[in-house]
Amino acid sequence: MSTDGTVHPVKTLDKAAVWELLEKHPYGRLATEAAGLVDIFPVNYVAHQNKLYFRTAQGSKLSSLVVNDQVAFEIDEVSPENVVRSVVVHGRARRLETRAEIEAAEELPLKPWAPTLKYNFVVIDVESATGREFTIGEEPERCPV
Repeated sequence: MSTDGTVHPVKTLDKAAVWELLEKHPYGRLATEAAGLVDIFPVNYVAHQNKLYFRTAQGSKLSSLVVNDQVAFEIDEVSPENVVRSVVVHGRARRLETRAEIEAAEELPLKPWAPTLKYNFVVIDVESATGREFTIGEEPERCPV
């Protein structure tokens, strides 16, 4: 409720609810920036121990992470009751390099959805994760000025 007694239509999700959503959903969108160009990639991923993991082939996604490891990641959920939940993550992405890291990632339920070879495991070390929730509805009438 706001200070004037009205109910605010957008609710901020707590940390537990944010991670519950990240653990529940298998796909999202990765936003990267390199050389002034922002790009967005759909990826399937796994949330594990407050980090996000995905696999990728050589290409623009992996190249952009080498140039600039700062990324954003986003997921959405729309329930049958028209409740929308959205989570945005900011963090640093890095390709897993050590044998121990790669072997641990191979134990996660992380398989490519597209029938392509994706040998590179990437982890997003999450710096912040925020979420919001609202119910789809009509725009309120404007007050006369």
